[in-house]
Amino acid sequence: MENDDLESRGVKDRVNHNNPTTSTSSYFHQHQQNFEREGWVSWLIPLFVAANVVMFIITMSVNNCPRNRDVLRGECVAKFLRRLSFQPLRDNPLFGPSSSTLLKMGALEWNKVVHQHQGWRLITCIWLHAGVIHLLANMLSLVFIGIRLEQQFGFVRIGVIYLLSGFGGSILSSLFIRNNISVGASGALFGLLGAMLAELITNWTIYTNKAAALFTLVVVIAINLAVGILPHVDNFAHIGGFLTGLLLGFILLVRPQFGWVESRNLPVNVRVTPKYKAYQYILGLIALVLFVVGFTVGLVMLFRGENGYDHCHWCRYLSCVPTSSWKYVFVEFSLGCVAMAMIHRCRGLAFGVLMVILLITIVKGDMDCTTVTALVATCSNFITYGTPEPMPGSPCCDALLGLNNLGDSTDNRRAVCKCLMGLITTYNPNATAIATLPGLCGISLGFTIDPNTDCNYIA
Repeated sequence: MENDDLESRGVKDRVNHNNPTTSTSSYFHQHQQNFEREGWVSWLIPLFVAANVVMFIITMSVNNCPRNRDVLRGECVAKFLRRLSFQPLRDNPLFGPSSSTLLKMGALEWNKVVHQHQGWRLITCIWLHAGVIHLLANMLSLVFIGIRLEQQFGFVRIGVIYLLSGFGGSILSSLFIRNNISVGASGALFGLLGAMLAELITNWTIYTNKAAALFTLVVVIAINLAVGILPHVDNFAHIGGFLTGLLLGFILLVRPQFGWVESRNLPVNVRVTPKYKAYQYILGLIALVLFVVGFTVGLVMLFRGENGYDHCHWCRYLSCVPTSSWKYVFVEFSLGCVAMAMIHRCRGLAFGVLMVILLITIVKGDMDCTTVTALVATCSNFITYGTPEPMPGSPCCDALLGLNNLGDSTDNRRAVCKCLMGLITTYNPNATAIATLPGLCGISLGFTIDPNTDCNYIA
């Protein structure tokens, strides 16, 4: 249950409380690094976006529609792009290459993976897209979801989740879909959604407005998975990516529990709050076991050539609902029609883009109380012993100024208020000292730190 990113933001060892000025200054310096990290611009997610765009351009160059098109299928689209022009819309309504070009570039195809030992296609297919519409939908979703997660948890963990989720989606898709090729980052993107859900659940106690965030996230996931049961949609990549991301979220995105940060800045004889709650360890252990077992079983079944439907007959309903108007589409699709399958597969995620934007707005307002706790902990000596009294310009008052800056909107002020109400309980019977901090520092938070304050009515 390591959390190096969070640990690096605080003091690794217990500080010397015989020198209050040194301890508060040291902690404030560490928290300044925390603020710098939160303001850090992510680079891995933009790099992923750039890599996908570059791969699409290379794919279109290899496709070279003016030279390789079938004259009976129509004219190339956007011919002014010359060799980068798109296939006729009859071949690919997504404004992209032909299915044969995608297959040449590394698209996922069951026969080549199993019988021709091209397992690398489980990875390369993540970086290919069927067309401009497909690419834009996935990259827009990746930017909205991925950048926030990378800023909060670092590029290593988010990069691992993204890549392994895409890989997990490819495995599940190959187990059930044999007659079509598949490309796209949808599985990896669903993995990020799954990781967001796991992170919210396992770190439940440190968030405010968590019910609203959970409801919105579940709605986003449900909508996108529901779209996956429509015709022409391979929902198995979505489900595989989502489950992989969910399990990895419980393993990699665990935060220290509320109260642990400030406890490291208290005297040695004070009881220290455990870093993680018992349920966080349990969830992480269960997720780790399921992740290892799931990947092992999936890969063994895949390379033995087993058909997933032989072990799960009802699973066909996860990807296609039969009606009087159509039969199981994947049985009817030929290789030349796979582009249509891929566009609908991506629309499931594109349909949820606006919902994702709404989710990001809610989760951003759902402030992490660890930040508020760390700022208040800078004043822990005064809160605990009543000395030294903070003055404007002191580390404690500088931290209160940072707290004031966090409340830069009504929603954020309400979130800060709720976190402070929790701290009053944590520091009881020293709640009065916390309440006097803004006045001593000459700072107005926009509300009174008092147990009777209703944070929901702060303007």
